[in-house]
Amino acid sequence: MDLKLQGKVVLISGGSKGIGLATARAFADEGASVAICGRTPADLQAAQQELSRRGVKIAAVQADISTPAGAAKFIDDSASQLGGIDVLVNNAGGGFGGRSVLTTTDEEWQKTYDLNLFQAVRLTRLAVPHMQRKGSGAIINVASISGWSPQLAGTPQYGSAKAALIFLTERIALELNQYNIRVNVVSPGSIQRTQGWDRFKRENPAAFDRYVRDGFPMGRLGNPEEVADVIVYLASHRAHWINGRHVPVDGLEQPVPVHERRPW
Repeated sequence: MDLKLQGKVVLISGGSKGIGLATARAFADEGASVAICGRTPADLQAAQQELSRRGVKIAAVQADISTPAGAAKFIDDSASQLGGIDVLVNNAGGGFGGRSVLTTTDEEWQKTYDLNLFQAVRLTRLAVPHMQRKGSGAIINVASISGWSPQLAGTPQYGSAKAALIFLTERIALELNQYNIRVNVVSPGSIQRTQGWDRFKRENPAAFDRYVRDGFPMGRLGNPEEVADVIVYLASHRAHWINGRHVPVDGLEQPVPVHERRPW
C-alpha cells in the first residue's frame, strides 16, 4: 500500500529513542524527510546517524521542547532545513514526582504538564502556519492508556496530562478542519524495550511474568514499532477520513489488582 508520504516533511518530538525513534524510522522508510529533537546530544547524534543511512533528509535539533524557546527552535530549525512542515508528531512525554496527589509538589505537576501537554499545544500552534501554506497537514498526538484508565500504579499528574491531551485532540481537530489539517491521538499501552520494563523484568522476573499473564490477553507487551505503524498510517492520505479520533494501541491491556502492578 502506497501511503503517499514520499517527500513529506515530518517532525517528531522526542524522536531520539523509544516510540519516537521507531516512528522516525517508519516515516523514513516511506521516503519522508524527518526532523527529530531531543535533549541528550549523544542520543540525538546516534539517532541522526542511523536515520541518515535510510537515504532521506534528516534534521536533528537539540532542544528542550517543554520550554517555549525550545519548542520554537525545533519548529524553526526543522522547517528551515527541510522546507516546511507536513506532519507533526507530538510524541515527547514523561512524568515527574510520585504516585500520590497528597505528596506531589506544584513544581512536579507543572513540569509534567509542560512536557506532556503544553509542549504539544506550543508545537501545534507553531507548526500550523507552515501547514496552512501547504494547504494541508496532519498532527498526531501520543497520549497513553494512563490518560483514560486511571490506576493507582500510575501517577496522577502524568495520567491527567495525557487525559487532557486526548480531550484537546478533538477540540483542535474541530478548529483546524477548515484548513484541511487532521488531528488524531494514539494511546500506547505498556511497551517493552523501555527502561522501567527492562528493570522490572530483570529484578523480579516472576512478578513480571505474572503481570503479563494477568494483564495482557494477547500474551505480551507491545513493541515501539507497532505504535509507529499506527502513527504513520494516521499521518497518511490513506487515513483522510479519520479526524479527531482517539486510537488505543494497547493489545487489549487490562487492569490487574494493585498489589500485582509494577513497582514503579
